[in-house]
Amino acid sequence: MQRLNFVLVLSAAVACLFASGAAAEYPERPIRYIVPSAPGGSPDITARTLTAELSRQLGQQVVVDNRAGASGIVGLELVARAVPDGYTLGHGTVPPLVILRSLQKLPYDPEKDFQPVAQMYRSPNLLAVTPALPVKSVAELIDHAKKNPGKLSFASTGNGSTIHLSGELFKLMTGTDMVHVPFKGSALAITDLTAGRVHLMFDSIASVGPHVRAGRLRGLGVTSLKRSPVFPELPAIAESGLPGFEVIAWAGPIAPAKAPKSVISRLNAEANKAFASPALVEKLTALGYEVAGGTPEAFAQHIRREAAKWVDVVKRAGVKTD
Repeated sequence: MQRLNFVLVLSAAVACLFASGAAAEYPERPIRYIVPSAPGGSPDITARTLTAELSRQLGQQVVVDNRAGASGIVGLELVARAVPDGYTLGHGTVPPLVILRSLQKLPYDPEKDFQPVAQMYRSPNLLAVTPALPVKSVAELIDHAKKNPGKLSFASTGNGSTIHLSGELFKLMTGTDMVHVPFKGSALAITDLTAGRVHLMFDSIASVGPHVRAGRLRGLGVTSLKRSPVFPELPAIAESGLPGFEVIAWAGPIAPAKAPKSVISRLNAEANKAFASPALVEKLTALGYEVAGGTPEAFAQHIRREAAKWVDVVKRAGVKTD
C-alpha cells in the first residue's frame, strides 16, 4: 500500500513537473522566420537584425528563410498555411498585408489567417530626383509637373509597393500627371534614375539615401509628417505644400492565426526586448528606421488602419497589377 501511494505521488509530481516544464520550454527547437522577399533588401536586412537578437534571447536559432515572389504573397502564404505551433513566423510587410488585397485575390485572408506579434519599425520614403531635372524643391517639382503633364516618369519597385503608392498619392494630392515605371528592385530603378532615364522616385532611405549623400541624386523631401533624424536637412513633403502627405513603410513579426496565445505573448515580450537592444536600435536608426514596439493588439489595429487608407488610394488612383 505504501509502495502504491509512493508511485502515485511520484507520478503526480512528474506529471506536474512535465506540465509546467512543457509550458516554459518554448522554444524547444529552431524557429523558421519567413521573409517574403529576396536576400539583401530592406525587409531582409531588418529581419536578420531582429532574428539575431531573438536567437540570443531565446537560446534557439531563429533562421531566416527568404521566400520571394508576387510582392510578398508567396512568403506570407507559407506562413498562413504553416502548423500554428510557434515554430514558423513571418516578416509582415505593407504590400502583402494591406495593399495587395485591393489589387487581386489573395491565397490567404490578411485579417483572419495571421496573428500580429509586434510592430518592429516605421520608416518614411525619400523623394529623390535625377540631377538633370531642373527642380530643387517639392514646390518646384509640382510646378514643373503641372507644366509638363505626362512627361515626367517616376520609378518604383513594382505595382503595389509603398514606393509605387507614394507616387500615386503624390499625383492625387497635387493633381499632376506622371508616368509610373515599375522595376524589379531598387538597384535597377536607381541606376536608371541616376542616368536620367526616369525622373524621380520615392524609395527607402536605406536604399536611396547613400546616392543622395554622394550627390548622384538630389533629395527633395521625406514622406513622414516630420523631418527624419537621418536626413534633417530635407523637409517633410507634408511641410512643403502638401499637408497630410504621409507614406510610412513598416514591418513586424506575425504568426499563423491559430498559434497559442501563450506563444504569442512570449514572442511579443521577446520582440519588445529585442527592439530595446542598443545594437538593434543603432543599426535600424542608421538606416532611417524608427523602432516601434507595442502589443499584438496595437499592431493589429495599425494594420487595419493602413488597409483602409491604401484601399482608398488604390481605388482613386486606378492602380492595377503588373
